[in-house]
Amino acid sequence: MLLKNRLVEDMKAAMKAKEEGKVRLSVIRMVRAAIKNTEIEKKAELTDDQIIEVLAREVKMRRDAIEEFSKADRLDKVRELEEEVAILMEYLPQQLTEDDIRDMAKEIIAETGAQGPKDLGQVMKVISPKTKGRADGKLVNQIVRELLSS
Repeated sequence: MLLKNRLVEDMKAAMKAKEEGKVRLSVIRMVRAAIKNTEIEKKAELTDDQIIEVLAREVKMRRDAIEEFSKADRLDKVRELEEEVAILMEYLPQQLTEDDIRDMAKEIIAETGAQGPKDLGQVMKVISPKTKGRADGKLVNQIVRELLSS
């Protein structure tokens, strides 16, 4: 089933669930709006891979907001955003673990012959497409930096 169709079906289910599905419904509506805006911007219908990019972007925005609200001691907002992230994660592919990322980075470093921190861009250019939507870019960058520094 296409991701777009799955979102529509889940939205219908959330509407029928009334009160229990309120958060899910608002998150799905927000994601569908973000997808629609991206389609208008690109003047083309998005593929599943492009929809995954939109979903990953939405998750990243919420994680960044969680950090800020945590600093401001707004635990109510933090909980709300964490719930939204959990709903969005259901639509993303299986996330890579730190060990998976580390192993992939080691392979790519060996393939590219990267020597040190100056070769970060070279490694990131290869690893980013492989981890897109499956891992947080900050985490990938941090692991690659760590491996190149050692």
